[in-house]
This record gives sequence, C-alpha cells and structure tokens, in this order.
Amino acid sequence: MTHVLIGLCCVIFVLGPASGLNRAYGTGGGALLTAQAAYFERWGVIPLELWNGSPQALLTPLTALFVHGSWLHLLGNMLFLYVFGGMAETRMGRLPFAAFYLIIGYLALLGYAAAHATSGRTLVGASGSIAGVLGAFLYLFPRARVTSVFPFLFFLPLRFPAWIVLLFWFFLQWQAAQDDPHGPGVAYLSHVIGFALGFLYAWARYRRDSVGSTRADNRATEGASQP
Repeated sequence: MTHVLIGLCCVIFVLGPASGLNRAYGTGGGALLTAQAAYFERWGVIPLELWNGSPQALLTPLTALFVHGSWLHLLGNMLFLYVFGGMAETRMGRLPFAAFYLIIGYLALLGYAAAHATSGRTLVGASGSIAGVLGAFLYLFPRARVTSVFPFLFFLPLRFPAWIVLLFWFFLQWQAAQDDPHGPGVAYLSHVIGFALGFLYAWARYRRDSVGSTRADNRATEGASQP
C-alpha cells in the first residue's frame, strides 16, 4: 500500500500542471501559471472556503493529499513515506494503514484550516499524512536506526535511533509553526497535528500489544533461566 500511495502521488503530479510535463496545461509563461493556480484551487484546501459547507470543499482535505506543488515538494514527501511507511504498514496491515493515512491527513489539514479559518491561501500535499506515519513509527519502532543528515553535523550521513531523528523533525515543525502565527505559507501546523495524531493513535491502538509482548518476553526469559 505504501508503494501504491507513492505511485498515485507521482502519477497525479506528472499528469498535473505543476510538473511542467503535461503540455495540455501549456508549456510555460502566464498560461501555465494560470492553469496551476486553477488546479490547486480546485483540488487543494482553501480554509476560507472550507467552512462554507459545500460538498466539494469538504472533500478537498482528501484530494489535497495527492496534489503537490513542485518536484521538490513531491520528492521530499515521497522519500519520507518510502523510508518510514513500509514498516508502519507491516505493523498495521495494508487496509488499516491506508485508512490511517487518509484519515490522519484529512484531520491534519482540517485542523490547520480551523486554526486559520480566514486564510485564502491554498494548501496541497501529503505532509499531514506522512507526519502521522512518522508519529506512529516513533511509537511502534523507537529503537529502529535510520541514516540521516543534520546541518550542524556538516551533512554527514550518520545512523541515529529513529526516536532522535523523529523528535528532532517534530521540534523543527513545532518551531516553524510558532514562527508562522498568521497562517498562510507552508502548513507547518498540519505537520504538528498529523504527527501528534499518528503517535496518539499508535499509542491507543498498540500499547496493550506492547505491554503483552514485554510480559511474554519477560516470562520466557524467566523460564529459560530456571534450572
């Protein structure tokens, strides 16, 4: 399912105007920019219009998850989904993971729109969903190690425990959200909301399994140590 979601996002982006590859939207200049603006307004979230109650507006937090504004936007999101999505999907199962991805992303964009209800800026991208995946991953696999780079470490590729990488990412998103109190711009608040919801869902859904597994492991260890 992770691969399906990545494939859908890539295909939709290539066929849309932001990729610059679909000549139906024009080959450049004002015509292409106009087509891009109209495309984002149709499929993206506009907080000011969301609360009008029209059926299409209420669907935009879902459609926006599959629309990206640039190649960098797409590739960055898909990289994080590829790295962290597979293990989270294996733990949750295919269909539950897909439902989790869509619901968390919808709620993250809805939360941002509620906090900035008067904003007319269009929001697109799967960042809220992917932030939810990262939050769930943090709870499910806190001891996993991932290769990451940090600017203050001269961009050297080093392996860190997942919880360090993800908490550092969450801290950056939280700080960016605080620095952007007026709303329009990158929807950092949706990243924070998605991450928090993903972590809370994994905690509520799997904490009993984790406790049970720990107790079973302890009993097995005790049994193995007895003569």
